[in-house]
Amino acid sequence: MLDYLIIGGGIAGISVAARLSEHGNCLVLEREAHLAYHSSGRSAALYEENYGSPSTVALAKAGRSDWDDLLNEVLSPRGFMLVCLRGEEEQFEADRLHMGLTETTMAEAKAMVPILNINDVVRTAVSKIAQDIDTDLMLQRFARLLRDNGGKVETNQAVQTIKKVAGGWEITTNQGQFTARKLINAAGAWGDEIAKMASIPKIGLEPMRRSVARLAPPGGLDVKSWPMLFGPGERWYAKADAGALIVSLAEETASPPMDAWAHDIDLAEALARYQDYVTEPVTRPISSWAGLRTFAPDRNLVLGPAPQENSFVWVVGQGGYGFFTAPGASKFVADTILGNTPALTTEVIAELSPNRFY
Repeated sequence: MLDYLIIGGGIAGISVAARLSEHGNCLVLEREAHLAYHSSGRSAALYEENYGSPSTVALAKAGRSDWDDLLNEVLSPRGFMLVCLRGEEEQFEADRLHMGLTETTMAEAKAMVPILNINDVVRTAVSKIAQDIDTDLMLQRFARLLRDNGGKVETNQAVQTIKKVAGGWEITTNQGQFTARKLINAAGAWGDEIAKMASIPKIGLEPMRRSVARLAPPGGLDVKSWPMLFGPGERWYAKADAGALIVSLAEETASPPMDAWAHDIDLAEALARYQDYVTEPVTRPISSWAGLRTFAPDRNLVLGPAPQENSFVWVVGQGGYGFFTAPGASKFVADTILGNTPALTTEVIAELSPNRFY
């Protein structure tokens, strides 16, 4: 019997597996042909530790030391700029204060983003601590730690049944059967479905589609040093990516768990919003894609044992914050399972606990 079986090979599952592999036999089951196929493979990949709810910020800060050690060179400079049209000042100011951004002059902003439409953009604010995340390298680091500790990953493993047995769980997939003392549910948008198989009450996870268009670099400019751009209220964003520019409506459209695809109307609206803030005409996207961001009802992550059965552990509800919370979240989950004292306040622990839904 395994000590730990993790369902889901995204960043949440792999990072928790890497932590637990130091303390027992560990296996990750991934339904797709490779790790991070769904949400983790379609992330905007920005590290900004003051972004998100208080519990999300606490997790980001709790994992900060890992970025300098285990995850050395995973982060690189990016920066973050909030831009404001006339009529958006109230939301702009709320966002600026929440994230601790520094307001800039329009001349300073245009020096950073030459295509900024300073005739219509009236305020800008920046964070210089926001950084890019090399998501592939981050996944590889955690996967290597898992394997170095004797843990394993098995792909193309679609879970079919889950049954409580003496001393643990029996999991049947399309390829075989496994037993484990602890079952960790890191199945992302499929998290409630996994819980249902295990006869654990659902928590009401809400998968939300987000579409992304990829544009050729505007005006042929070199965009690699541009900060990530956000509209107030996160109504859209744009970010340099491998020599191109990705633009998103930052929409949240309810979706069943699935391999999501971009919808033309969302892409068109994203590019229309982005166009209002820049001078360079928008060109036809060179590619597009979509991913699912899965939220718990209160939009905090769900981390910890189910109150009905403490050998079933939730690691879900990342809602787009999976990569930059993974170091802190995985350490917290491992500490909780192992009986160690977590490095978080009791208030934050309560906001993360599955108990809040029952």
